Amino acid sequence: MSVADPATTVIWLAFAIGLVFGAVASATRFCTMGAVADIANLGDWGRMRMWLLAIALAILGTAVLHETGRIDVDRSIYRGHNLTWLSHLAGGLCFGFGMVLASGCGARTLMRIGAGSIKAVVVFIVLALVASMSMRGVFAVFRVEVLEPVALHLPDGPGLPELVADLGLTPGPAPALCAALLGGGLLAAVLLRRPRLAAAQILGGATVGALVVAGWYVSGHLGHLAEDPETLQEAYLATNSGRMESLTFVAPQAYTLELLLLWSDRSRRVTFAIASALGVVCGSLAHALLSGSFRWEGFNDLEDTANHLVGAALMGFGGVVALGCTIGQGVSGVSTLAAGSFLSLFAIIAGARLALAYQYWRAAGSG
Repeated sequence: MSVADPATTVIWLAFAIGLVFGAVASATRFCTMGAVADIANLGDWGRMRMWLLAIALAILGTAVLHETGRIDVDRSIYRGHNLTWLSHLAGGLCFGFGMVLASGCGARTLMRIGAGSIKAVVVFIVLALVASMSMRGVFAVFRVEVLEPVALHLPDGPGLPELVADLGLTPGPAPALCAALLGGGLLAAVLLRRPRLAAAQILGGATVGALVVAGWYVSGHLGHLAEDPETLQEAYLATNSGRMESLTFVAPQAYTLELLLLWSDRSRRVTFAIASALGVVCGSLAHALLSGSFRWEGFNDLEDTANHLVGAALMGFGGVVALGCTIGQGVSGVSTLAAGSFLSLFAIIAGARLALAYQYWRAAGSG
């Protein structure tokens, strides 16, 4: 491909987005599992507020792109007229529980690889294999035949405003108004609450939120073709789903492993998802080397190994079933106001809290 090829531009920009994410998230300790653990263990809401800041800015930025015609949020994978609520809840619970056992979510796994964790490499391999099995393999049968048929049809639309209207609670507010109220209210609550966020936490949350918006712009605007010259149909360049994408870190790990396994297959290409995932590893590696924090890390014992293997499998399955992870659904999906993304978000937090309670019980029993 030539340098001027728009698909190449999308891929390199996706890598740059991932690179910045990996470096900044590592430097600011941006971690959703850590945020939940901080609240449960210490009553410290600092990292949770950093994550909520990212969500608020992503909602506001995505709404601006949508309202100005740069992107169409209905072209993302998160918005569909069937709300597969059981998939969102079951997948979110599995993912949340798994990320605690595996010492971090999908994004954190990539960051830990860059920082020298052999444990994270093992988690990556298992997560990617199970995610692939959940997309097209043996677990996909259960997902498609058991979980996905349990759904709520939303005739007016897939977003939070339309869900409110469909349930007959109130007339649904306009999506732009809903984004302004939700994003603005969340932003005010995060920034005005005392104690004030530290500068590093503001940097981390603001950067992650901005990068999600940048992902939508790159994939949904720069990579959008109203009519592909080959198929004569609308297309989004260099995406695995064929729709616009932003940051998410479960399916991309499966796509990355498949590319490595099938490298000689010329139909396989680096995509937005793969490039962004590789960028996270490189960004984290750069931060670890520059800060002197790079350390080789291995498993402590058999129980530690088992926890990480089970956690990785739960994340691979749950991330596919719920259509995303703490970033994919918790920030990117929520930024589109997709009703299912909010279900997945709450289920992920609930799953993480259950896993922390399980670990406390184990620790008390062994003590």
